[in-house]
Amino acid sequence: MTEPDLFEVVNPATEEVITTVELAGLAGTDAAVARARAAFDTWRRVAPADRARLLRSFAAAVDADREHLAALEVANAGHTIGNARWEAGNARDVIEYYAAAPERLFGRQIPVAGGIDVTFQEPIGVVGVIVPWNFPMPIAAWALAPALAAGNTVIVKPAELTPLTALRLAELALEAGIPEGVLQVLPGRGPVVGQRFVTHPDVRKVVFTGSTRVGKEIMAGCAAQVKPVTLELGGKSANIVFADADLAKAAATAPYAVFDNAGQDCCARSRILVEASVFDDFLALLEPAVRGVRVGDPTDEKTEMGPLISAAHRERVSSYVPDASAVAFRGSAPEGPGFWYPPTVLAPVRHDDPAFTEEIFGPVVAVVPFRDEQDALRIANATEYGLSGSIWTRDLGRALRVSRGVEAGNLSVNSHSSVRYTTPFGGFKQSGLGRELGPDALDAFTQTKNVFISTEE
Repeated sequence: MTEPDLFEVVNPATEEVITTVELAGLAGTDAAVARARAAFDTWRRVAPADRARLLRSFAAAVDADREHLAALEVANAGHTIGNARWEAGNARDVIEYYAAAPERLFGRQIPVAGGIDVTFQEPIGVVGVIVPWNFPMPIAAWALAPALAAGNTVIVKPAELTPLTALRLAELALEAGIPEGVLQVLPGRGPVVGQRFVTHPDVRKVVFTGSTRVGKEIMAGCAAQVKPVTLELGGKSANIVFADADLAKAAATAPYAVFDNAGQDCCARSRILVEASVFDDFLALLEPAVRGVRVGDPTDEKTEMGPLISAAHRERVSSYVPDASAVAFRGSAPEGPGFWYPPTVLAPVRHDDPAFTEEIFGPVVAVVPFRDEQDALRIANATEYGLSGSIWTRDLGRALRVSRGVEAGNLSVNSHSSVRYTTPFGGFKQSGLGRELGPDALDAFTQTKNVFISTEE
C-alpha cells in the first residue's frame, strides 16, 4: 500500500509547522475530475436566478468568516493582518460581483434571411485552476467565481506551500449550499495535479497564475488538446516618475508599490525610472520612506511588510543582491526565526543587470534615470514582461501619451492601483494571456453557440 504524500505547512514568520496536509496523487486527481464532470451536468442546468442566489450565499459565508480567513492567511502565507483582511474582503466582493452574472449572460439576435438567428453563452465544462502561493485567497476567487457563475464546475489546486484558505473557501461553499462536486479544492504537487489538469480530456479549461516558464509549459500541453487557457504570469513593472510630478507623494508611495507582500507580487513596480533632472532629489525623498517601512510580526496591526514565503525563496532573492551590488540604502528586518529580508534599493544599476531585467519576486527595487519621455518609454518597454506599471506626472496629455505607449495591461497614473474586481486584469507580452476580473472574465469561461431557426414553410 502506497504511503500518503504528506506536506508540512509552515508559518514563514516563525518557521513553525502549522499543520500537515495530504497531497493528492494521480488517482485522486482523476476521481476529482470525475466528480466535477458528473456535477457539471446538473450545475449547468440550475436556473440562473438560483445559481445567483447560491453565489450570493457563498459571498455572505465568506463575509461572515473574514477574520478567520485573514488569520489563516497570516499564518500560512506571512501576509500582514491588514493585507489579509483586504484579501478576504476581495474574495467576498469578487464572488458577490459574479453572483449577478448568471442572469446577465446575454446572447444576441442577429438579422438573417429566412429565419431567426440567436446566440447562447454556454459553459465550457470542468475548469482546472492552478493558484500560486503569493496571493492564494483572492486569486482563487478571481477564477472560481466567474467560472461557477457561467455554469462550469471548478477544481482548485492551491500551491503546496499555501493551501489553507483555499480549503476553507471550499468548506464555505458547501455550507452556503453549493452542491457537492461543483467546487473542489485539491492540494497537490504541480507536476502531478497541475499536469493532470493539462492532460485530462475532461478538464476543458485551465487557469494558471505563476511563472512565465511554467505558463509556457502549460500552454504547450493544452495546445495538444486545443484546450483554452488563461495565464497570468510574471512581471517587471516600471514606476515612471517625471520631473513635474508630486515628488514627495511619488517617493512616499513608491516603497509600498514594490515592498507590499514583501515584493512577492507580479505587479510590483520593481523598476523605478526617474527623470534625470530630479533623480537625486527623488532618492533623497525615497530613503526615509524605505527606512520607515515597518517589517515584522504580520499579526501586529502596525506591520507593513512580513516575511518571504520560504528559506529557498529568500536564497533566490538574495542572489540578486551579491556583495558587490550598488545598494543605495536598505530598510530593516527582524533577526531570528522567519524568512526575513530587508527592503533594498539598488542605484545606480546597469540596464542589463539581472536585478533590473529579471523578476526577483522580493523586496528589491532598482532605480535608474531617464532623459525624456521617449527615453522613459524605451527603458520601460525593454522587457519581455508587460503586466502593470505607474506613471507620475501633473501633465494630463503626457499621462495619456505615456499610458498608451507603455506595453502593459494595467496602468495607473499618480497611483499604484492594479486590481479592481470590476475592471479587467491581465498582461501584455510574456506576462500572460486572457483577462481576469470585470465583465471580460466571463468570456474566458463561456463559449458562443449559434442557433439558426428557419421560419420558411
